[in-house]
Amino acid sequence: MKDQIHHVAIPTNNVAESVAWYTSHTNCNVQYQDETWALLDYQNIQLALVLPGQHPPHLAIIRDNAGDFGPLVTHRDGTRSIYVQDNAGNQLEIMEAESIN
Repeated sequence: MKDQIHHVAIPTNNVAESVAWYTSHTNCNVQYQDETWALLDYQNIQLALVLPGQHPPHLAIIRDNAGDFGPLVTHRDGTRSIYVQDNAGNQLEIMEAESIN
């Protein structure tokens, strides 16, 4: 079975302004929003808008064996994950499948 991409996280300097832009220019729902990040829900994927220095730009992949990549951190939304780098230095968030709502 192929892995599933949960979300892509891109940087923004103002989360509220970016949420307003994406919701007025695209068809999505705001799943979560605070001052440091937001999660927008699309039909086939989620888009995270993150402040530089708070959350790294990354690609999040759901894995049954996320713990094999190292110790998982529990986030405020209840998901558990670990950040790793690929061979080119890109950030990947490996998310524990059973912690995804």
